[in-house]
Amino acid sequence: MPHAVSRLRTACLTHCPTRPRLDRGPLRQVRCAGCRLLPSHCMCAWRPVVPTRAGVCLIMGEFEALKPSNTGWLIADVVPDTMAFGWERLVADPALLAVLADPQWQPYLVFPGEFAAARRVVTGLLPEAMPARAAADEGGAGGAGVRPLFVLLDGTWAEARKIFRKSAYLECLPVLSLPPGQGSSYRLRQASHGHHLCTSEVAARCLALAGDLHAARTLEAYLDVFSRRYLQARQSVPPDEQDEAHQRLRALHEEAIACTR
Repeated sequence: MPHAVSRLRTACLTHCPTRPRLDRGPLRQVRCAGCRLLPSHCMCAWRPVVPTRAGVCLIMGEFEALKPSNTGWLIADVVPDTMAFGWERLVADPALLAVLADPQWQPYLVFPGEFAAARRVVTGLLPEAMPARAAADEGGAGGAGVRPLFVLLDGTWAEARKIFRKSAYLECLPVLSLPPGQGSSYRLRQASHGHHLCTSEVAARCLALAGDLHAARTLEAYLDVFSRRYLQARQSVPPDEQDEAHQRLRALHEEAIACTR
């Protein structure tokens, strides 16, 4: 069954017949419907699905779901509980509002804290959304079934700031400000600032924060494999399935299988 980003992409294709060209290379370049790579570099066989306690909710800028280099798609590949919604300035999607109000989730709007009022900013999970053991260690009340939901604004930096400023329904959410860390290794787009991470890298850090460590490491490795194959396809270089990125993703898959035995 197609995941949330795939379904959003299909909806965009239906409603945006005059969309701008978002793909580099020859016009009408045929791409795999499952991974958006050229058929010669298809990585569908490498897709990992890792159960997680946390969920991810993507609010995507206009045309973002159509871009072959979009990494929100990778999150939806790996994390089963990934939701995706297109952003509209005047009307909020009722399904998105329902997700944010669902009592099973504790939503966090992931965004740099410098852009939010100090009272909204948190740097870790609230006690009610922490794993039971971690919450006990922190003096909290335990997990009690409430799961963290990371709301990510997926688009260019300008689009993300616009969504953050102009979405009244997000103003009630705590703003999760991730601490500075290792710089981005994403090479398919030029970031506005050197410290900016791509959406998939942000999601991996959020998953690690929620205790979904294997999913975080798998998503990082999956992004690396995707980036390499994407660039190799652009350069007409055959994919190398024995390189470090593929070996790391393979090892994580084997580790997951071993843990289920």
